[in-house]
Amino acid sequence: MSLVDLFMVVPNPFLSALIWIVLLVIVMYTARIPAHKAILSLSRVIYKALRLAATAVRSAEARLAARNKEVLLAAGREATERIIEREFDRIDDTVRSDLSGYPALHRKLSEEITSLEQDHTKSMDVPPSPPGWIEAVEAVAKIKASGDNMVGNILGDIHKSLVKAHEDAMEEYREATKERHTLLKNMMPPWRRVKQALGSVDKNVNSILIRSKTIDRHMDEYEEIIKGSDRAVAKLSSSSLVQFFVSAFVLAVAVGGAAINFSLIARPMAEMVGGTSFIGNFRVADVAALVIIMVEVSMGLFLMESLRITRLFPVIGSLKDQLRVRMIWITFTILLILASIEAGLAYMRELLLHDELATSALLRGETEVVENQFLWITTAAQMGMGFILPFALVFVAIPLETFVHSMRTVLGLILEGILRGVAFLIRLVGNLFRYFGQFLLYTYDLLIFAPLWIERQIGHRSGKDGHGTVRRRGDLGEAKS
Repeated sequence: MSLVDLFMVVPNPFLSALIWIVLLVIVMYTARIPAHKAILSLSRVIYKALRLAATAVRSAEARLAARNKEVLLAAGREATERIIEREFDRIDDTVRSDLSGYPALHRKLSEEITSLEQDHTKSMDVPPSPPGWIEAVEAVAKIKASGDNMVGNILGDIHKSLVKAHEDAMEEYREATKERHTLLKNMMPPWRRVKQALGSVDKNVNSILIRSKTIDRHMDEYEEIIKGSDRAVAKLSSSSLVQFFVSAFVLAVAVGGAAINFSLIARPMAEMVGGTSFIGNFRVADVAALVIIMVEVSMGLFLMESLRITRLFPVIGSLKDQLRVRMIWITFTILLILASIEAGLAYMRELLLHDELATSALLRGETEVVENQFLWITTAAQMGMGFILPFALVFVAIPLETFVHSMRTVLGLILEGILRGVAFLIRLVGNLFRYFGQFLLYTYDLLIFAPLWIERQIGHRSGKDGHGTVRRRGDLGEAKS
């Protein structure tokens, strides 16, 4: 017996299907209230569960946002403290180098000013005192002319003496004036020295004032960071994003330089350690070349840490100055040795390439090999690149530190956005299940629309406005509530 024969109530298949549909509608109409409650309960359970999950995700997002804010403010506070400390160090250097000699400068200025005052006093124009015989001349001038020759002779002698005295006085006045002008001329170099010294003092004081304004600006930013204002957070976030992408670009450039460095030394390394040996799927020569480059980068990191340019390893920065200086010289010596080795490997690479070209020419049957007169140019260029690239890789530590510190903020922002998106999706799915339950209710009533229509018509005719339907709708409302 097949499954179709099992559901055959009467010999006619269409009539059997109709009977089953009528029975199913009657059963569904009878179980309408419990079915509605079951659908609403299921949709409500799913909606509440997804809503709780969304609330949990939003709570995790809020905690992550608070943590990101703390990390961002801590990083900004540390960076601002370093900038303020550097500005104070610069002011201290300026005060020590420029203003430490202020007492000597003050003494020198006092001496110059005293010398100028003395010269100025000496150069003052003092009018000559009138001669003592002017009164005698006035007395003689009062004598009445009587035609006496003696009086005329006396007056002539007086005139000659007066002219001679006038000439002597004018000569003395010219000499005194010349001496005063000489003194005034000699006052110019001291004035210039005084002006130069005062200009230097003014320049130093203005430099300190400018740095103090810079410190005031950084202190305002530091106060904003301490308060944790939204403006400071937004500024630090944008700064972290910019630093992240810039440092990532610089690191990409450094990776390109490391790749070029690798190509310079990988081929000659195969002649040193063997080109047929493998470690897993990698050649030993490639691994050895990569290890040399990694050691150079590590030495560069240690050198930058010893110079206190970066702070990736606080242990190195906290060493004693004597031990730190010793570590600087050790790392620099290792870098110099590795750079010299790479220069030698680059030279060896050019020789190997030349030998391969000569061998290929002989294999082709060429008896004469043309010598390249400009081979030394490419050789020198490769040796220079092999020597310079290790020192260039030293500065990778600076963008690496910036990348590491800014990556924490960027990852936090990305995770925060992901959590916000997940919370939105969960709430969206929860609302979809909620309204999908309503859709199932309407679909259920649509399937049993015939009994519901009959019930409504009976209720209208009896004047009770469908009491039974009202009761069921009340139950349905209670289920929906």
